[in-house]
Amino acid sequence: MGKTLVVIGLGIAALGLLVMLGVPFGRLPGDVYIRRGSFSFYFPLATSIVLSLLLTLLLALFRR
Repeated sequence: MGKTLVVIGLGIAALGLLVMLGVPFGRLPGDVYIRRGSFSFYFPLATSIVLSLLLTLLLALFRR
């Protein structure tokens, strides 16, 4: 359990570092953003897919 928490913490820290360096995480091509008048709608479709793939790979490594 302890090793898993350390790895998750390091992953969050790495993600934070990437955001600080200017990687457009959360604004990827494929994210849906609609603005009409005073209404705006944002759905991070591509970001969700990328996160899902990364988490799937990470969890597959831990199951071994």
